[in-house]
Amino acid sequence: MKTALIIGASRGIGMEFVRQYRADGWRVFATARNEDGLAALRELDAEALKLDVTRVESLSGLSWQLDGVELDVAVYNAGVNSERTTGLAPITKDEFDRVFHTNVLGAMQVAPLVLPFVEAAGGSFGFLSSRMGSVELMESNGSWLYRASKAAVNSVVKAVSLEARRATCVAMHPGWVRTDMGGENADIDVETSVAGMRRVLARAPGERATHNGGFYNYDGTPFPW
Repeated sequence: MKTALIIGASRGIGMEFVRQYRADGWRVFATARNEDGLAALRELDAEALKLDVTRVESLSGLSWQLDGVELDVAVYNAGVNSERTTGLAPITKDEFDRVFHTNVLGAMQVAPLVLPFVEAAGGSFGFLSSRMGSVELMESNGSWLYRASKAAVNSVVKAVSLEARRATCVAMHPGWVRTDMGGENADIDVETSVAGMRRVLARAPGERATHNGGFYNYDGTPFPW
């Protein structure tokens, strides 16, 4: 039985990853920060793990909870949006810490813990990024804090990929998705986004030489950094 770990799975894109992998018969570990989120994951027959990626004491138990598991897929989906801004709007320390602690510090703390389990299976390790994190594609400085956090996530993915020997590590843009974060006017539904990213993750190990350390749209199109 193939096995997946979805980090940040209590709603939206993360929960849809859980739903789709379970529907295909995978064993799925999934994390949430609170009891309501954990209960929702258990209803999908996932193995729910309580985890707050911003707290070291919470992360400390992740490795032993996965002891002996080989992960065909791991997805770092935990993330928060920033306050919407235009231009070079001042950023408070509290807002910077809130966004970077989840989007970047969380990824940097989770990656060393999870990578060995993905390595064991020669699997895929996907990190949810955003087209807004591409420096080359930047044509607007709106929400520049969020953009900076996702550019930093891309750097994290590249760094993790250099450590990987069997795993294939990719950054993924989910598209503009109709979720609580994306809003009801977004381009695509969550089912389409996740199905596309699953194809990216499924394809990656077979094309490791080109995919490891890459940045991909949900439809498989490569993005520049």
